[in-house]
Amino acid sequence: MSVHVEPIRVYITIFLALMGLTVLTVWAAFQDFGVMSNPIALGIAIAKATLVVLFFMHVRHSTGMTKLVVAGGFLWLLILFGITLSDYQTRDILDPPAAMTMPVDVPGPAHH
Repeated sequence: MSVHVEPIRVYITIFLALMGLTVLTVWAAFQDFGVMSNPIALGIAIAKATLVVLFFMHVRHSTGMTKLVVAGGFLWLLILFGITLSDYQTRDILDPPAAMTMPVDVPGPAHH
């Protein structure tokens, strides 16, 4: 494995970019984007995570196998998000409509 040393200006640039994205995150948290609030917040978070993984975890200069493992981890994360969101989206399907529920004051079967 070869050692690749980044110039200090790269780390300073990435640090400043992360600080800028953090300021953008705080600003976006106080804005009303409606249904786009979550996608905007996730987009900023993905940008920050990408910078951290590529530069501070040194994946940018790693072997192809390391990049494949990182990509597989993100793919697995997307699968888990997909499963979670599909569960959340189908919750109302399992709730019976109000017309199908039994009224509370109806007595049950009599036991002798």
